[in-house]
Amino acid sequence: MVRRPDGMSTFEFAVLSGLRAAQLHRGCTPRVEQSPKIAVTAQREVAERKVLASPEMDERDLQAAR
Repeated sequence: MVRRPDGMSTFEFAVLSGLRAAQLHRGCTPRVEQSPKIAVTAQREVAERKVLASPEMDERDLQAAR
């Protein structure tokens, strides 16, 4: 199980991990050691803060992702 970073909401962690998993599935290069499961690799990247939300991403974008 991958623990989310302190100061990051569960929802934000899930949304960022899901978006990053989609990127990895399309062929983007992983920024951490790859796991057999794309979702776990994405979660590790977000947990290690190798992937962050863009500054333009605001609460409206997170709400739209629901």
